[in-house]
Amino acid sequence: MRTKYIIAVALLILGTATASHAQRKKSNDGFVAIFDGKTLNGWDGDKTYWRVEDGCLTGEITPEKLLKTNSFIIWQGGKPGDFELTGQFKITEAGNSGINYRSDQLTDVPYALRGYQADIDGKNRYTGQNYEERKRTTLAYRGQKTEIAPYTGPANPDSIRTRVKNNAWTGMQVVGSLGKSDSLQTLIKTNDWNTFHLVVKGNRLQHYINDVLMSDVTDDDTVNRKANGLLGVQVHVGPPMKVQYKDLMLKQM
Repeated sequence: MRTKYIIAVALLILGTATASHAQRKKSNDGFVAIFDGKTLNGWDGDKTYWRVEDGCLTGEITPEKLLKTNSFIIWQGGKPGDFELTGQFKITEAGNSGINYRSDQLTDVPYALRGYQADIDGKNRYTGQNYEERKRTTLAYRGQKTEIAPYTGPANPDSIRTRVKNNAWTGMQVVGSLGKSDSLQTLIKTNDWNTFHLVVKGNRLQHYINDVLMSDVTDDDTVNRKANGLLGVQVHVGPPMKVQYKDLMLKQM
């Protein structure tokens, strides 16, 4: 009996030490929590659609409170340039969301962002792709490695829209494959927790879901690309839905 007790205590101490080591490693590698899991402190959004629930940053559209335009809750801690962002998300089947970065906030539409987005949706048709909200649209579908060609037209929204076809940027060139979109889709859980990892450095933008690279963009368009900007998460116009984010950790480089 005494031997079993000593072994149990030893395992408890070892487990505590291991956990402490993991926590130190996490703090030492430069990642910082940007959501406290308790409040919306440090975030700005329409509280009609955003709240904290079960320790998660939660966006929800109800039948009584439908959206007219996409709405973001925006991190107020700065405008990251080169960074890594990790966390987890869960979204209902009818849901549509995304993580915006290097984005601008519109002045004529409340809580609206324009910029790069790691797309997320409940049916996992688009999850993992790179979609530029309110600008060049799709820059890489899931499974694509792309290069965005230099842009020579006027830098205004009307001119940019003429270069969009079938909701994708015509200056996008596929230069490699990360796998078939349908095969990658099977690695993404439906109505369950998935991890994400965004690696954004210089003009290269990589989106990982569940530790698998889903899209990889090299943006050589010096007119339209952004080197830094706001970070936020989205609830999208559409039917009632719910999306949750947790364990949001940012490392700026």
